[in-house]
Amino acid sequence: MKITDLLKRETVIIDFKATNKQAAIDELVEKLSGADRLNDKEEYKKAILAREAQSTTGIGEGIAIPHAKTAAVKTPSIAFARSTQGVDYESLDGQPAHLLFMIAASEGANNAHLETLSRLSSLLMDASFRDQLLAAQSESEVISLIDKKERENAEEEEAEKNEPTSPSGNKKILAVTACPTGIAHTYMAADALKAKAKEMGVDIKVETNGSTGIKNGLTASEIEKADGIIVAADKQVEMNRFAGKKVVIVPVAQGVRKPEELITRAIKGDAPVYQGDNSKTESKEKVGNGIYKHLMSGVSNMLPFVVGGGILIALSFMFGIHANDPADPTYNPIAKALNDIGGGGAFFFLVPILAGFIASSIADRPGFAPGIVGGYLAAEAGAGFLGGLIAGFLAGYVVVGLKKLFNTLPATLEGIKPVLLYPVFGILITGLIMMFVINGPVSAINSGLTNWLQSLSGTNAVLLGILLGGMMAVDMGGPINKAAFTFGIAAIEAQSFGPHAAVMAGGMVPPLGIALATIIFKHKFSDTEKKSGFTNIFMGASFITEGAIPFAAADPLRVIVSSVIGAATAGGLSMLFQVTLPAPHGGIFVIPLVNHPFLYILAILIGSLITGIILGLWKKKTV
Repeated sequence: MKITDLLKRETVIIDFKATNKQAAIDELVEKLSGADRLNDKEEYKKAILAREAQSTTGIGEGIAIPHAKTAAVKTPSIAFARSTQGVDYESLDGQPAHLLFMIAASEGANNAHLETLSRLSSLLMDASFRDQLLAAQSESEVISLIDKKERENAEEEEAEKNEPTSPSGNKKILAVTACPTGIAHTYMAADALKAKAKEMGVDIKVETNGSTGIKNGLTASEIEKADGIIVAADKQVEMNRFAGKKVVIVPVAQGVRKPEELITRAIKGDAPVYQGDNSKTESKEKVGNGIYKHLMSGVSNMLPFVVGGGILIALSFMFGIHANDPADPTYNPIAKALNDIGGGGAFFFLVPILAGFIASSIADRPGFAPGIVGGYLAAEAGAGFLGGLIAGFLAGYVVVGLKKLFNTLPATLEGIKPVLLYPVFGILITGLIMMFVINGPVSAINSGLTNWLQSLSGTNAVLLGILLGGMMAVDMGGPINKAAFTFGIAAIEAQSFGPHAAVMAGGMVPPLGIALATIIFKHKFSDTEKKSGFTNIFMGASFITEGAIPFAAADPLRVIVSSVIGAATAGGLSMLFQVTLPAPHGGIFVIPLVNHPFLYILAILIGSLITGIILGLWKKKTV
């Protein structure tokens, strides 16, 4: 299959109007939708934005390749746009994008489609080809240029296959490339590395971990003989095979942007020796980023227990606040069943699951059992959510230490490490530290936190609500947002249901406020923005704060400031009205479960209206 089977004249834009990232995405999505290539335009755009949230697809050199693989795509396709003025696409090199290719891969796309889409990325590494596309005068000329370039590349590849191979005496480098979707950056990084290695006189073999699977896989013999190894990846790849070798580990974007630097580092051995103690690729992260990643692994896996259990407990309250107690006059067996399943069942697992998945994020699978046991011991001792956090990190790093310690054992014992040594010593050490060092002090702290939360009233409660609500709107799904959300869950676990009501109110305000702004101040928003604003009504109502991200990316100062003010107001009002919410998620669908539903709705509406008015008055009129 050829690229031009997926790129047609009706999906080519020669005179591109967009000047910023959000507008560019909207215009390209509209082009694909207008050509009947999508099942669901909004779902496809959501998938595109989710990919952008991982890392920008503006790769530099004037190129942007937004892409997504989703069931919202009806027919695998490519949309192309040529912008003479340039698009501010938040590119890696800070330069505007002039060539934009939007790749739409269907969820069930076959290998032929995916390989064709990936091949496009490779063609764009040729600077002269990019210049030809920039100079194209018509849709037909764009199609013709791509078709010609693809044929030339195919002929060159065939010629290379037929060339006799012989030892070159050059340095031999191995590389692995992988990006989250495995469509664009995976292959662009591979081609950039191969082209630069050829220029430098270095022999290189690149393994790609793309949508169609692993291609050009590295063998144990090649790894053993390699002079250097590069792993440019943003997703998990097999790493233990490189144990004992110096490995340059970087994000996939650096493979595209800095191939010469990476190859030079690999040849010089400018990299740490990989110890083989974790099968996941980890780029050089700041310690804070690593801690955040591990914490979010625990929280995200714990969330279904919190949501399911919390809603079932809340439903039991509908029969009466004490209807689950057989000794109470309001006793109802259905209420007791709901409370037992939600509280005695789902909520029982909160802390162990949190700790288990934090530990496995740190130490991979061997960390899971010690983390679960450590979390259970914390819960049983009354150390609660805080104890679970400590147990998870403790278990994870205990197992990491054990892996390094057991590396000195004979190779014949390798098989018993995961089934005997790691679980026995990991559980034992974690358990002893939790029982005799951690649980006592943390239980006292947790008890104090619980008492403080339950005693909050008046100004203190309102200030906490303002803080939590505002935090939900600062980065809209980022670390600050998740910190507030995590605090709310900890409060629920401590049987204090007010803080999380403020958290949810604050999280609903940004998209709802933006939606109101697009309705009240129509003349200040483009047609595309007004359509996105309408979608934000549903996202905000469902407590999906991320619906505001596209607007914040296009106009960060106005959108974030107005959102924070409105969200903080909603959070403060929620605490002022003494609203309690036992369910941690659900938006309007769980509002019937709060104690003061009308006051809660009022707090959210006031916060949203404040955001909408501030944004609408502040925003410049669209030209």
